[in-house]
Amino acid sequence: MISLTNSENSTVRSIEIVKRLARAMMVSGGEFSLLLVCCNSVQRQQQMLNLLREFSSVDIHEVLLSPTADKLYTAITSEIGSTQPEALMVRGLESVVAINQLIISTNIMRDEFRKQFQFPLVLWVNDEILCKLVWLAPDLKDWAANTIRFDVPQNQLVESEQQAISA
Repeated sequence: MISLTNSENSTVRSIEIVKRLARAMMVSGGEFSLLLVCCNSVQRQQQMLNLLREFSSVDIHEVLLSPTADKLYTAITSEIGSTQPEALMVRGLESVVAINQLIISTNIMRDEFRKQFQFPLVLWVNDEILCKLVWLAPDLKDWAANTIRFDVPQNQLVESEQQAISA
């Protein structure tokens, strides 16, 4: 019997998750959809995005938010203009200084996203941003399918570490 090491298991799992994300983007097929991808490490986000580009046939446009961004819709439209990419990845939410204001304004403007964007919108978030979406923009959060996770939620990681220490 062959046993996979933890790093091999992690790689296989990452590829499966990347393929799931690629399928979700492809299924959208020229219609708006909101996809939330949770990853707590910016470096890992970039690794997964690179892997996604290998597995996806969709042309992915990327927007990196400025820390001074205060409106997601405005940041996206100023970046893409009138073009309609096949898919749009938004990264950098964790660096936005006025994140609560950005999330609230995104929730208020959510209908404009659906009206104006005929592509999947993928928001890369960490656990903190995901919690803020749940509390500050529940209507927007409800639009998203299940959150795609590339790592263990922070609270589960802490619990696992505490269990390991106790054992």
